[in-house]
This record gives sequence, structure tokens and C-alpha cells, in this order.
Amino acid sequence: MAENSDGQEKTEEPTGKRVEDARKKGQVPRSREMGTFAVLMSGVIGLWVFSPFFSDAFMKIFRMGFVVERPMIYDPSYMQKVFLSSIFTVLIPVLMLAFFVFVCAFIGNVMLGGFNFSAQAAAPKFNKINPLNGIKRIFGVQSVVELIKSILKVTFIGVLAYTFIKASFPSIVALPTHLMPGVVKETLYILLKVAIGIIMAMVPIAALDMWFQKWHNKEQLKMTKQEIKDEMKDTEGKPEVKGRIRRIQYEMATRRMMQDVPQADVVVTNPTHYAVALKYDQTKAHSAPEVVASGMDETALKIKEIARENNVVIVESPALARAIFYSTKVGQQIPEGLFAAVAQVLAYVFQLRMFRSRKGLAPKPLPRELPIPDDLKHD
Repeated sequence: MAENSDGQEKTEEPTGKRVEDARKKGQVPRSREMGTFAVLMSGVIGLWVFSPFFSDAFMKIFRMGFVVERPMIYDPSYMQKVFLSSIFTVLIPVLMLAFFVFVCAFIGNVMLGGFNFSAQAAAPKFNKINPLNGIKRIFGVQSVVELIKSILKVTFIGVLAYTFIKASFPSIVALPTHLMPGVVKETLYILLKVAIGIIMAMVPIAALDMWFQKWHNKEQLKMTKQEIKDEMKDTEGKPEVKGRIRRIQYEMATRRMMQDVPQADVVVTNPTHYAVALKYDQTKAHSAPEVVASGMDETALKIKEIARENNVVIVESPALARAIFYSTKVGQQIPEGLFAAVAQVLAYVFQLRMFRSRKGLAPKPLPRELPIPDDLKHD
């Protein structure tokens, strides 16, 4: 198990900040075997796709090199012309293949860890020339893994390449008997078969290397419990971080609160500065009205707006609105001292509902002064 300088074991998963800091330093998982596999695979695919261009180019070069007329023999600059013409003939297919391989190699190298540019990683580090650090790297886990990978590569690639070459040996021996341009196509076909064998050998090696590099990078980034505590202190201790956390928490709580306003029985307002939404569940025994939304100023205006949109009764009672706002939080039941006042409001609301549905008489207006204890009153 990895340990840090103070002896604590690094058993905890790396935090997001730890991973992000490591990316800034250029510490991301990379698989060289995946890059090699991408180059080989793209090379084989490119040879197969661009083989007609290479075949035509080679045929032109062979014609220029082996078909010689009498006037050309006495031309001192003929060989130079043939050489330059041969280069330009094969240049276009070579550039197409090179560009295709370059793109695939780039994708293969960033497939694990993603694209990441780090100025810190590009900067020179003098500790890398320290002989002691070099010795540690030689006998480290990474070096042992690289040695094992090299042995596997040589073994797999050697065995499969030998197998494919042996299978193609009769075709290789018969190449001198072919006519042009058949010999060029047959040669390319044999090369493709051998290259496919090498790629097949690279598949398990690249897969194992990707898994190991992800695991090794994660192990290097693991943290001790103390490091996590210190990071939380450093992060949460910043005023801007604290402010952002509080702002996000407030926005989330406000959104949840606004979703409950349509289910409220009544909204009691100040009427301009405060608004509290109450819900009374009569099916629950020994239950009291509960505050489902509460706010002041802009939040109060939003609560009233949602209440109007959902036909929730709005009652203006400044003293009661302030008393509930300052004594009860969202999700809590109102204090016992406000039972009588809220009961009158709910009775008025229920009678108003019956009247609106033409099942009862119009309710009497609420009294201007509701029974609110002095210790719950707020100016």
C-alpha cells in the first residue's frame, strides 16, 4: 500500500480537485502501447485504402527506370530527371498515408486520459537528472512493467510474424514468376498479411497496458485521510468558494420550495415584504399546519406569483406573516402559539373554497388583529 512522508497509508480515492491539479501538471494516464497499436493499425488500413495509388506509382517508377530509349542514354541529365520524377510520383500517396497515420496516432495517444496540454509538464525539471531518482525509476514498478511488456511484445510479435511469413512463404518464393503489375499487388498483399499478424499481437498488449496505466495513475493520486481533510479546509476556507456554495444551496432550496407552493392551502403576506405558504394535512393525526415556502422581497413576490397562477388563496395579514416568517423554517410546523391565528385563516380559506364552488355561504372577513402572542410578534 502506498504511503506518504508522515507514514499514513493512501487508501482514499482521489478528489476532483486532486485529479484536476494532476492534469494541470501533466499527470494523466497514457499508454504508449495504444499509440503504437494506433500507428500500426492506421498504417495497415492506409496501405489497404491507398494501395491502388501506391501500385500505380510503383508501376510508373519501374517504367521510368527500366524502359530506356536510345536518346536517353546520351542525355547526361536523364538519371537526375528520373530520380526527381520518381520522388514526385510516389510523394502524393506517401503524404496521404502519412497524414492518415498521423491523425490516427494522435487519436490513439489521447484515447486514454484525453487531450491535455500542460505548461508545467513541458518545463525543464532538474530533479530528472538526479542519479538517485534515475536509479529509483530503473528499479520501480513502472520499469518492471515496461520490461514485461517488451518481452511480451517480442514474443507475440515474433511468433505471429513468423507464422504469417511461413504461411506466405510459397507466395514469396513465387514472386519472381509473376508479371508486372501483379508482382507489386502480390507483394503489398503479403506485407498486409504480416502487418495484420503484428497488429493481432498488439491487441492484448495494448488492452493490458491501458488497464495498468489507469490503475497506476489512480494509485499515484490516492490520498490519505489527513490530505482529504486538509484539502477540504483549504477549499472551503476560501470566501469565494463558501459564497458560491451558499449561493448554489440557496438556489436549490428556493427551486424545491417553489415547487411546493401550488400544493399550499394559503399564502399569508405582509403584503409587500413577506410571504409564507402554509399546508395543512387533515389526514394526519396530531398534525399542525406546515410551512412549505417562505421568503421576503423578491422571493415573496415569486411565491405570490406562483400562488396566483395555481389559484392558491392569498391572505394579507402583516403581523401573522412576520410571526411565521421569523419563528418557523420551511418544512417545520408552526409553533403552538400561532395555532389560534392560523386556524382562523384556514377556516376562512376553507369557507371561501366552499363559496367559490357554490356549496356554502360567503365567509366573514378576517379580523384585522389576529391572536398572536407577544413573544412571537415582530415589527
